[in-house]
Amino acid sequence: MLRTKSVEQSIRDTDEPGTKLRRDLTAVDLTVFGVAVVVGAGIFTLTARTAGTVAGPSVSLAFIFAAIACGLTALCYAEFASTVPVAGSAYTFSYATFGELAAWIIGWDLILEFALAAAVVAKGWSQYLGQVMGSHSPIVHFGSISFDWGAVLLLSVLGVLLALGTKVSSRVSAVAVAIKLAVIALVLVVGATYFKASNLKPYIPPSKPGEGGSGVHQSLFSLMTGGGNSTFGWYGLLAAASLVFFAFIGFDVVATTAEETKNPQRNVPRGILGSLVIVTVLYVAVSLVLTGMVPYTDLQSGDATLATAFAVHGVTWAKNIISIGALAGLTTVVMVMYLGQTRVLFAMSRDGLLPRGLAHTGPKGTPVRITAIVGVVCAVLAGFVEFGTLEEMVNIGTLFAFVLVSIGVLILRRTRPDLPRGFRVPLVPLIPILAVLSCAWLMLNLSVETWLRFVIWMVIGLGLYFTYGVRHSVLRKGSK
Repeated sequence: MLRTKSVEQSIRDTDEPGTKLRRDLTAVDLTVFGVAVVVGAGIFTLTARTAGTVAGPSVSLAFIFAAIACGLTALCYAEFASTVPVAGSAYTFSYATFGELAAWIIGWDLILEFALAAAVVAKGWSQYLGQVMGSHSPIVHFGSISFDWGAVLLLSVLGVLLALGTKVSSRVSAVAVAIKLAVIALVLVVGATYFKASNLKPYIPPSKPGEGGSGVHQSLFSLMTGGGNSTFGWYGLLAAASLVFFAFIGFDVVATTAEETKNPQRNVPRGILGSLVIVTVLYVAVSLVLTGMVPYTDLQSGDATLATAFAVHGVTWAKNIISIGALAGLTTVVMVMYLGQTRVLFAMSRDGLLPRGLAHTGPKGTPVRITAIVGVVCAVLAGFVEFGTLEEMVNIGTLFAFVLVSIGVLILRRTRPDLPRGFRVPLVPLIPILAVLSCAWLMLNLSVETWLRFVIWMVIGLGLYFTYGVRHSVLRKGSK
């Protein structure tokens, strides 16, 4: 269970007949994927709600703080992906540093992150589709059962595209990214005409008592310290950084495509870091324009969005334009999360921890069987399940992966200093340690309820590993 899979063996496995992925992607493709998965509907909703209820105009600074925290982890991912250019992302990295059991845990964790994210975001896409369609809702009711055909339709179409190849998926993603960037550009240009510097004052509003949950609904940090919470002020600014950090989640999916990338040692780091820079600029620009258009007090309703600021100025057509941008944005988020899920399962199946037959690749060089299975599971979840607070499970799963990858960089530097690295994290061990601390802090700010659900999911995963994975592991069989 503690046996590690050497980097050399992981790379040799990429040439195994019948389970070989095609190398079609460039640095531009990876950057598009990164922007595609990070910039979704959150840029139109999260900025307004956070400004109105937590940070005020300083939400733009909160995005910068969050980007710095996220950038620390991105550097670690870039080094790992350039050193071990194999499908599976954090799962593969953990196999090379912590051993098989830890690799299974992180793989099981990534299954939770990607599958749940794809289903949740597909439902969000369907909601925006309903807004564009007006009176025609994409949800139909059969007695007490509700069926979201919009979410199922999206997942079905994306499944076909992913089965046709990552290059095709990249081209479709590029078109959708162009649409949402055009919408964001329009929002920035029109919004700037209503910009008043006086709306940014005070940039950090005075602190006020906040309303926090209790029991399992409060954060783990609140439970541990018995402390309360507050909004606005410097504490509100830091709390906002924790909230908007989740707007950046998804860049790690770029690392799952390392095996399908031309010259991954160079292109994967460029794709990860390049996409992070682009989305940070977009988030900061939108938040500055938003809080300059109207006083932050006009955004204090729980359902405030970017369209709310335009409505204050009588620009009612902006709502439909923003809905179209959100549709394009969420389409790419679902596609890249779907892609990430299939590649993690592919890597785990090729290692024997899941049935090896699933790792078979078709004539297009894609894992068609896994793509179909993931599509069916996500479609059932998105079509019939109401998620509610389950969305936070995506956050805790992602942060757990971030922590292991950051620690893994330190371990691999010590155990395999001889490995060629296309990219090296600067200031080691400082940067990885800061990455771990920032992710740990964000995890502490998640609810106790989310932590309990995460533990239950991990217990189920361990049960599956000890009943199947440990006995069918290719690495274990090869060592006998």
